[in-house]
Amino acid sequence: MAGQMVEFRSNGGTTSAYLATPAAGKGPGVLVIQEWWGLVGHIKKVCDRFAAEGFSALAPDMYHGKTASEPDEAGKLFMALNIGQAEKDLRGAATYLLARSSTKKLGAVGFCMGGQLALYAATLNPSVGACVNFYGIHPNVKPDYSKLSGPVLGLFAEKDTFVTPKVADEATAAIRAAGKQADHHIYPNADHAFFNDERSDVYDKAAADDAWRRTLAFFRQHLK
Repeated sequence: MAGQMVEFRSNGGTTSAYLATPAAGKGPGVLVIQEWWGLVGHIKKVCDRFAAEGFSALAPDMYHGKTASEPDEAGKLFMALNIGQAEKDLRGAATYLLARSSTKKLGAVGFCMGGQLALYAATLNPSVGACVNFYGIHPNVKPDYSKLSGPVLGLFAEKDTFVTPKVADEATAAIRAAGKQADHHIYPNADHAFFNDERSDVYDKAAADDAWRRTLAFFRQHLK
């Protein structure tokens, strides 16, 4: 891993996070929000990939030290997420990252649960100027789209039974109805979590590579 574990202030307490920075020392800041497994190696590697592309990437530990390797266990952590604490963590993470960003606007990107939390972060922090949502889902996280400060790019999968193409269409329509900019792309024959290269059951290299290209281009366009 190229990055390091750090601590940031979160409403009187502290929360851990993984920070990866570019060789230049500072780049446009991107919040990277975990899947339901927790702050695992895959998410840290995504931060490292952002750093290699010139970004400062921070992944807050939304489960505060807990991780899961089995779906049942992950589902319990997912449903037990304290939304009030998550809000504080996302605000604290954005404040911490702003001091390490070369731009006044941050990006937020998340996967599965993290996709919904990235949208939420973008409504909580005016400093988040662009959001990429990879097949985001969490029944208890309800972002107020009218508070978005920048555009949203959604990346979804045709065979996803959690976040179906219909759900993807409805999410984009709801953001646009709130007067905000949103577009999305649905990858044919891909499944939920197609970006996770540590899950051979669902990983789709072609879709993942294209989604990564779109994500980098989106942030480079909007994080100035």
